[in-house]
Amino acid sequence: METAATPLSRKAQIDQVATDLFRRRGFAATSMRELAAALGIEAGSIYSHIRSKEEILHRICFGLAESFMGGLRAAQTELPATPAGQLRRAIENHVRVLIQDTAASTVFLHEWRHLSEPALTEFQHLRQQYEAEFRELIAQGVQTGALYTPDPAFAALTLLASLNWLPSWYRPDGPLTADQIAQRLTDQLLDGLAY
Repeated sequence: METAATPLSRKAQIDQVATDLFRRRGFAATSMRELAAALGIEAGSIYSHIRSKEEILHRICFGLAESFMGGLRAAQTELPATPAGQLRRAIENHVRVLIQDTAASTVFLHEWRHLSEPALTEFQHLRQQYEAEFRELIAQGVQTGALYTPDPAFAALTLLASLNWLPSWYRPDGPLTADQIAQRLTDQLLDGLAY
């Protein structure tokens, strides 16, 4: 027997509709009036729920940044604690975060540049920290002889760029589950770094 889904709060509804509009039209091209119309409410009444559309962008970007970092931290503390094993888990966790909400992932990946200061600098710092952690896992894997690359920084950027293409082609009703996609992408990417 199916249970009825819990109705979304008005703020959650606004976030969901805004995320879809930001994904389809871009943050800059989406107006508050358009957001209100998509929600079926008066333009002025939307301000009783949110201060600005940037508030929504901030929530999307920093919420996903927290999810990505949480997945990375979980991978780094998982046993057996080999760099290659941790990198495998980190990639799988990255894929799962991307797939969980592809609209939000697309906004996260492409619209973050519209954050204003100081949020923009803070977000860029989080991105750099995340990339640095992947570089370090790859470099440690090279040191142990489990991975091979002459340039861990280039390998990390290539790996993340390959993964971040996922929201553009992933379909929840496709033939592969999220876990199957995570495993296949991880195998494909790590085979290229295998020694």
